[in-house]
Amino acid sequence: MIRDKSFYRAFFTMAAILVLQNIITISVNLADNLMLGAFRESALSGAAAVNQVQFVFQQIVFAFGEATVIMATQYFGKREMKPIPKLSALGMRFAIGTAVFLFFLTSFFPHAVISVFTTDETIIAEGCAYLRIIRFTYPVFAVTQILLATLRSTGMVSISLILSLVALVTNGGINYTLIYGHFGAPRLGITGAAIGTLTARILELVILILYIRKKEKNLSLSWRKYLHLDPALIKGYVKVMLPVLFTNAMWGFNIAAQNAILGHMTARAIAANSVASTMFLLVKSAAIGSASASAFFVGKTIGAGNMENLKRLARTLQVIFIGIGILAGMVLFVIRIPILSFYNLEAATKEMANRFLLILSVIVATMSYQMPVNAGIIRGGGGTLYCMLLDLISIWGIVIPCSFVLAFVRKASPVAVVWMLNADQMFKCIPAFLKVNFGHWAKKLTG
Repeated sequence: MIRDKSFYRAFFTMAAILVLQNIITISVNLADNLMLGAFRESALSGAAAVNQVQFVFQQIVFAFGEATVIMATQYFGKREMKPIPKLSALGMRFAIGTAVFLFFLTSFFPHAVISVFTTDETIIAEGCAYLRIIRFTYPVFAVTQILLATLRSTGMVSISLILSLVALVTNGGINYTLIYGHFGAPRLGITGAAIGTLTARILELVILILYIRKKEKNLSLSWRKYLHLDPALIKGYVKVMLPVLFTNAMWGFNIAAQNAILGHMTARAIAANSVASTMFLLVKSAAIGSASASAFFVGKTIGAGNMENLKRLARTLQVIFIGIGILAGMVLFVIRIPILSFYNLEAATKEMANRFLLILSVIVATMSYQMPVNAGIIRGGGGTLYCMLLDLISIWGIVIPCSFVLAFVRKASPVAVVWMLNADQMFKCIPAFLKVNFGHWAKKLTG
C-alpha cells in the first residue's frame, strides 16, 4: 500500500472532480427525463430511444479521447510535451469524422435509426422530432471531448467540472422554459428539450476554447496544430486506439442492444429502464471517475519508468475501488424511492423501475471494482487488447445471447432479463483480479 498522503490527496481530488463532472452530466439527462416524463411518457421514451444512438456515438468518441490519454499521459510522465498536441490532432480527426457520418445517417434515415429500439410509432414520431435538432450536437460534442481528453492527459480536469455545471444550468433553464411553455415561450415539448441540449453543447465548446486560449500554457494548443499530422505517431496511436474503439463501440452497442431487447418486450419496460438506467449512471459516476483518475496515475508512473511503485499503486487502487463499490451500492439503494417519486409514471411502470434499481444496487458494487481495474489500471497501462477480448467474450459471447433467449424464447420477465443483461459486471471481477495481480499488463508506449 502507498503511504504517501500526497498521493491520496492528488488521487481523490482528481477522482472527485471527474465524479462530480459525470454526476452533473448525467443530471442533465436526469433533468431531461424528469421534465419529459412529467410532460408525456411517449416523449420520455422517444428521447430515450434517440439517446441510445447518442450513447453509441459518445462511446466511440470517448475511445479516440482515451487513446489520446493513454499515450499522452506516458509522454507527460516523461516530461515530453511536444507529442501530446500531435496525438490530440489524430484523435480530433477520427472524432469529427465519426460525428459527420452520424449526422448524415440520422438526417437521411431518422425513422429507420429509431425503429431499431422500438416499434411504437408514437414513440418513433417523438424521437424523430428530438433527433432533428439533437443531431447538430454531434460535431460540437466530438471537438469538446477530444480537447478535454488532451487536457486530462496533463492532469487538468477542473475545467470539465465547470463545463458540466454550465451545461446543467443552461439545459435545465431552457428545458423548463420550452418544454412546458413558461415565461411566454412556446410549449415545444420534446423539441424544447433538444434545443436546450444543443445550446448547452455549443456554450460548453465556446467556454472551453476561451479557457484553452487564456489558461493553458504547457501544450500551447492552437488550431494550427490540428492541421498537420505526425506520421511517426500514427502507427502507435492506431495500435492503442483500435482495441479501445472496439471495446467502447461494443459497449455502446451492448447498451443499445439491452434497451432494444427490453423495448421490444413491452412499452412499459423501455420507460422503466430509461428511468432506472439514468439513476444507475448517476451512481456509476464514482466508478467512471475512479477509472479515469487511475488511468492518469498509472500512465504517468509507467512514463516515469517507476515500475516498482506501479505494483504498490495497483494494490492501493484496488482497496479504494472496493470501498467505493460498497458506498455506491448503498447510495443507489437509498435514493431510488425519493427520485422515483418525482416521475409522473403509471404505477406499474414505477414499480418495474424500482425492481430494476434494486438489481442495479448490487451490480454497481461489483462494477465499481472491475471497471476501474479493467478500464483504469489495465487499459491505462497499455493493456487495451486484453480489455477488448474480455468484453467481446463476456458481453457478446455470454450476456447478449443469453438475454435474447430469456426475453424472446423463454419469455422471461423484464426483471429476469435485466439481471442477465448486467451479469458480466459481477463475473468480470474474477479475471480483473487475476490479471492485475498476477498477469502482465504494463506497457511502455513512448519508446
